[in-house]
Amino acid sequence: MGVEVSDCRIKRMKTRWGSCNIEARRVWLNLELAKKSPRCLEYILVHEMVHLLERHHTERFRALMDQYMPDWRLRKDELNETPLAHEDWGY
Repeated sequence: MGVEVSDCRIKRMKTRWGSCNIEARRVWLNLELAKKSPRCLEYILVHEMVHLLERHHTERFRALMDQYMPDWRLRKDELNETPLAHEDWGY
């Protein structure tokens, strides 16, 4: 992909499967991905790495996803078949 990630970390997230900090080139993955297929984890990692090339979900972003992971839409559907786990967050 020609993309270098300086750091990849895992944390609990309420509403996202992943996120990235473009300036720091840091990728965050949701701990809940451990319960999913490795295909889903790979999809989120590639998704966040593509954000290092294109910030927003533009046509260019989708074209890059098509280039680097042609079956990304199937993986996205697989991932979203079950939502993030519900937890009582205490606030």
